[in-house]
Formats: sequence, structure tokens, C-alpha cells
Amino acid sequence: MSFVIIAPAIVLVIGFLIFAGRVSVAGNVVESSAAAAARDASLARTEAGARANASEAALRVMTQQGVNCSSLNVDIDTSGLRVPLGEVGTVKATVTCQANLSDIGIPGIPGTKTLTSTASSPVDAFRQR
Repeated sequence: MSFVIIAPAIVLVIGFLIFAGRVSVAGNVVESSAAAAARDASLARTEAGARANASEAALRVMTQQGVNCSSLNVDIDTSGLRVPLGEVGTVKATVTCQANLSDIGIPGIPGTKTLTSTASSPVDAFRQR
């Protein structure tokens, strides 16, 4: 009889633990995705190439790690590509993922969670531009 009373609470606790674990894993993947996007963008010769490289890198990391984003946005600050030869520039990437959590189905847990991470990567000061 006491199991019938405790069972719903146990199910809610397990659901919350699953939610917390998935958000934590997705947050780590978004951080890795931002780092990969910044690194790949910093290797590009042009701003257009940097944006394309960053988007591809972010999507590749998210796909490889199995994180399901209902929307993925990659914003790149390419001002570091325009610094004069001999100066170190920095490229910044901000990745925003709206993680889909609707399959957990526990009352009180949101269906999506927005996760954002920013990373930067230096541009080689002596490469040809």
C-alpha cells in the first residue's frame, strides 16, 4: 500500500534526474560546438568562409554528439580577421541551441531549454590575408 503512495514521487524524481542530465550533457556539447566553430572560423581567409566554416563545425559537433536542437544559431564575430599583418586577432563564436526536451513528459518540466555558449580562437598573426 505504501508503494502506491511513494511511486508517483519516485517517478517525478527520476524524471527530474533525466532532465538535469540531458541539460548538462547538452550544455557541454554546446560549449564544444562553440569552441569548434571559433577554431574553424579562425582558420578561414575570408569572413564569408569563416561564417560557413563555423556553421558547419557547430552542426557537425551537435550531430556527432546526438544533441537534438529545434533551432541552432551560430553567430560569428569576424573582426579579428581584419587586423593588420603582425597583430593577433580573435574570432568569437556564439552558439545558441534550443534543446528539445519534450520527450521526457514530466509535468512541470519545460519542453525546450535554450543553451548558449561563447568561445574565441586566435587568428595567426603572420598568415597571409
